Amino acid sequence: MLASLMVALSLAGDTPFFLADSSEKVKLWTTGDVVATYDPTAGGMRLVFGTSEWPSLHLKPKLVYDFSKFGALALKITNPNPFSVEIGVRCDDDPTANGYLHSKQGQIVIPAHQTYIAALPVGQDPKSFGMNGIPRRKGLNSMSSSGGPGWNPRNVVDLQMFMHQPEKATTVILKEISLTPPVSMVGIVDQYGQYAQESWPGKLGSDSEFRKRLAAERGLLRNSKLAGRDQYGGWLGGPKQQATGFFRTAKVDGKWWFVDPAGNLFFSNGCDCLSLSGATFTSGREEMFSWLPKTGDPLSEFAGFDTTNHGGVRREGKSFRFYQANLLRKYGANWREEWRSISLDRMNSWGFNTIGNWSDTMFHGNGKVPYVYTTSVGGKHKHVASGSDYWGQMHDPFDPEFRASVQQAVAGTAKIRNDPYCLGTFIDNELSWSGQGPENGRYGLGIGALSYEAKDSPAKQAFVQLLKSRYSSIIELNKAWKTNFVSWADLELPYKTALSFSAKQKEDLSSFVTLLSETYHRIVREELKKVDPNHLYLGCRFAWYGQDAVEAASKYTDVISFNIYKPALNQKEWGWVKALNKPIIIGEFHFGATDRGMFHPGLVDAGTQAGRAKMYHEYVQSVASNPAFVGCHWFQYVDEPLTGRTLDGENYQIGMVDVTDTPYPEAIKAAKEIHSKVYEIHSRAK
Repeated sequence: MLASLMVALSLAGDTPFFLADSSEKVKLWTTGDVVATYDPTAGGMRLVFGTSEWPSLHLKPKLVYDFSKFGALALKITNPNPFSVEIGVRCDDDPTANGYLHSKQGQIVIPAHQTYIAALPVGQDPKSFGMNGIPRRKGLNSMSSSGGPGWNPRNVVDLQMFMHQPEKATTVILKEISLTPPVSMVGIVDQYGQYAQESWPGKLGSDSEFRKRLAAERGLLRNSKLAGRDQYGGWLGGPKQQATGFFRTAKVDGKWWFVDPAGNLFFSNGCDCLSLSGATFTSGREEMFSWLPKTGDPLSEFAGFDTTNHGGVRREGKSFRFYQANLLRKYGANWREEWRSISLDRMNSWGFNTIGNWSDTMFHGNGKVPYVYTTSVGGKHKHVASGSDYWGQMHDPFDPEFRASVQQAVAGTAKIRNDPYCLGTFIDNELSWSGQGPENGRYGLGIGALSYEAKDSPAKQAFVQLLKSRYSSIIELNKAWKTNFVSWADLELPYKTALSFSAKQKEDLSSFVTLLSETYHRIVREELKKVDPNHLYLGCRFAWYGQDAVEAASKYTDVISFNIYKPALNQKEWGWVKALNKPIIIGEFHFGATDRGMFHPGLVDAGTQAGRAKMYHEYVQSVASNPAFVGCHWFQYVDEPLTGRTLDGENYQIGMVDVTDTPYPEAIKAAKEIHSKVYEIHSRAK
């Protein structure tokens, strides 16, 4: 049956793409823990993904596929399960591809019993336009896509579908594959920063609508703070704790909690990025914009010239801030103070009791809503490569200069040290705690440290000293590591490890990562508490990490923080954190959709605004149901710019409000509903 399956989407102008034809038959397919059979009743390929780490299905051509003349690869996939599934799609242009280099890949979450047409940009690369996502054709669901520079759509050698560690064997139906034509990028942005070529509920049509919407919203916000909350957003109906005048943590009846300054239990529902950022480049992309202010236009004050550097890529050029321009249109000359005021009212009304990371310092000392302090360690100390250094290489905390860098980073906390509304301080974000090598890169920092020459790397020196303390001679080390170093001095030279390790090597690499994490977190804690002893150290917001680094961090942070971009918190997957006996907070999570004029759904695709609201409710409930977790913070307050933020081109639909400062009603309703129940849910967590 497989040999006869030819599939094509019913979208005008699309080009059919063959899963198999009569000449090539099933030899096109290779599988890794996937059972693929044609199911005429379901109308497609029934794919059963096994429970290995990366079950995958590959479609390889005899020669190569050329996708260069097309816009996207579109796959029609049905999820027949009573739960959502996350599917990955990947195209490689070289046999050495690793998912980043020589790859273009994307992920999409398909809700229970839904059929999506997942679109992965191929020939028309969004990055070439300075964006992560570009306009999609109607009927397609944009994938959250990524990939390294220089991907070649003319030389595709492998197409694959995959999952990551399914909890159980999981079935999906692959019904159709096609290649879609490119989309036009001319005039795609209107004067408000919205997509110009579609309409949707809530799209702003004129300046006069700003005032109408503002008047209506102010009526809704009036006296709408959640009931049963104290001045900090704490739980008036919960068991009373000792009041210390500042936030602290406590374990009550087996559950971790924050305790607010008044002594009431507190679960932190936060919202990140309450800020006036949002610049997007206009230079070299002028044809995308149907309107930009001319010289002398009052809105030209929001035009500028931006310079950014991310991943070693420098970007600069003229820019415009549509969100700020819309705030002037909406609130008038006093727009900054009006926006600050209504944002605080929204937080109280929507049940967000914490202003999260990356928010404007204008919210420090606001006296209405608790907030976190945000800082990062800069300076000229040395660093360590992990092999997966997306935001940059890891700090080398063994460098004596590192402490001075930390002192500079935490100096600003002196300004808020006496403010009871400050929850605590996040320091750094998504550091490269893991990288290359086995076990999800658990030993990457050890591998990286060994690659340096000791005289140039304090981390390498620390690793060598650790090994000397464990082995009486280089001979003993060679026996354990199955190496052939001539002397300790030989080890001090750059050493490239194999990626298969002996048991003793793993133990030593693990110990080094632990030592590095302990040293980093100990120094940060010491310097932070010298300046601000009153507030909590909320950690570094782990995103990629090994358990060694986290366990070491638990000795020094008051709260351990993770950024977890998933449809919900998997209780089985996160059960291990209970053994840490420390409270856990989620610094970032989000879901997006492309049904309201945006081009990219972010890291978790909810499909629609209704789907996004449902996911928000389920995610917060899952976090509150875990006794180790004390909060979760949504990323972010405002949608990213339609044509991409200047830093890296991200243009995700992940806001509680859109570019016109209009709240998404479905998301707000869901937030209020689950926030009103969160204390009771967490009190029953097991």
